[in-house]
Amino acid sequence: MSEVLPDIPRVYTALAEWMACLIYISVLKKLLTGWRLVAFSGVLLIGQAVFLVMTKDLPIVFWIPSMVVAIGMMFLFIYRSCDITALEAGYFSARAFVAAELVASLEWQVHFFFLNGKSSHWLWAVLILIVVYGFSFLLIWLLEKRQIPDGGKLNIRPRELWSTVVIGAAVFGISNLSFVSARTPFSGKYAQDIFNIRTLVDLGGFTMLYAYHLQLKELRVRHELKAVENILQNQYSQYQQSKESIEIINFKYHDLKNQIIALRAEEDSKKRNEFLTEMENEIKTYEAQHKTGNHVLDTLLTSKNMYCLKKGITLTCVADGTLLNGIDVIDICTIFGNALDNAIEYEQKIEEEEKRLIHVSVFSQKGFIMIRFENYFEGELTLEGDLPATTKENSNYHGYGLKSIRYAVQKYGGVVNLDQKENWFELKILIPKPD
Repeated sequence: MSEVLPDIPRVYTALAEWMACLIYISVLKKLLTGWRLVAFSGVLLIGQAVFLVMTKDLPIVFWIPSMVVAIGMMFLFIYRSCDITALEAGYFSARAFVAAELVASLEWQVHFFFLNGKSSHWLWAVLILIVVYGFSFLLIWLLEKRQIPDGGKLNIRPRELWSTVVIGAAVFGISNLSFVSARTPFSGKYAQDIFNIRTLVDLGGFTMLYAYHLQLKELRVRHELKAVENILQNQYSQYQQSKESIEIINFKYHDLKNQIIALRAEEDSKKRNEFLTEMENEIKTYEAQHKTGNHVLDTLLTSKNMYCLKKGITLTCVADGTLLNGIDVIDICTIFGNALDNAIEYEQKIEEEEKRLIHVSVFSQKGFIMIRFENYFEGELTLEGDLPATTKENSNYHGYGLKSIRYAVQKYGGVVNLDQKENWFELKILIPKPD
């Protein structure tokens, strides 16, 4: 086979790029849905095809700028269709471009092998196009669907984006080098050589980007687990410190009570009695007020309540702590510590002190342990995946408290649910009671 290989039809390339974008849009969180997505997709397909066909006969110096514009259209397609950041859209656009190059190259190689470049067999050409594109993009969709996290967000950083772009540019340059010059160590002179080089380089590039994606995902999981582990340890450490502090405080208060009794017996002044009564009431405010039947829960609630009193937050609790006796100490600290910390953090933002309310309840319901945290909430609850939308500047550390709660609850076969009822935010936990 000595004839020079005809290039891939530009319409085929446009279709491959469009379908590659759709693959990633389908597994990401949507911004456009229904007829709006269909209409926008149709416009982008027509625009992509028209642009590539019109730039077909431009001089070679315009080839790279034309491809940059084509990739820009892919970026626009993904960015405007999905609820992701520009960095994430750029990352997925680079991956979609390499996937499109691979599928288009593979299809044209199969086409040329069976039809030898003959245009008379247009029915066979259409059949090959449908089969190769359909099978290839279905396989890519199955691979990508398993590796995209819930909510379709990866929190891509600039360094990770540029790594992907560099890999994609290198793959594109090497795979198409034979079309620019045949006088390089990496170029082919004949049709089959060019086919093999382009398809295999594109396949290697796609595999490399897929492996890089898996590595990023694994690093994210490790980072998340490490953060959750730190939260667990911090909550347990706080529990230990609170336990020691409360024991010391209760000991001191017991001594003060004895002193008050002695002073009352010695002096009967009305003014002194009023002063002593006031002292006693203040002491009662800081006593361990919660007696739930579980000493770990008592310590946590007392510690959090003391902090709430300082911040003008009313914390109430109705709990049967004996239901938690089968749950590990660290898991109790994780569940109640993180849930109360989140509620307290929000309530501190409420300007009117009388609205700073938190209520905790633990009770048995139809063979389950129900744990419910309620706090006064203003506005509308917006979820990103299964987590409330963050208002923090650094979203990379968003939601680890709730994730650690979920991990702890799942150890006992339980579930976690978030809800809003009028002006109340609810975190509900359901754990099967042990046999």
